[in-house]
Amino acid sequence: MSPAHAAELEIDSAMTLNQVKVGCDAQIRLLSGPGCDRLRDLGFCEQLQVRKIAGGRNLICSICGTRMAISRELAEQVLVSPLA
Repeated sequence: MSPAHAAELEIDSAMTLNQVKVGCDAQIRLLSGPGCDRLRDLGFCEQLQVRKIAGGRNLICSICGTRMAISRELAEQVLVSPLA
């Protein structure tokens, strides 16, 4: 399997940060959407680990040892893969 094909399969199996269960860790795979620049300014970038702490109107997550709240709309633009 070529590396490009493997990367496509990995992204296809990704889910949004909204879909991750509370308390679970995930690895950011891709930032996709109009809010990507804002997310990167906040510290979200590919390959980082993120933990979803709470869901609701806004999502609370931990990234790089910092807790932050982001809107559900921004969380839809963060594609992640769950970590075991």
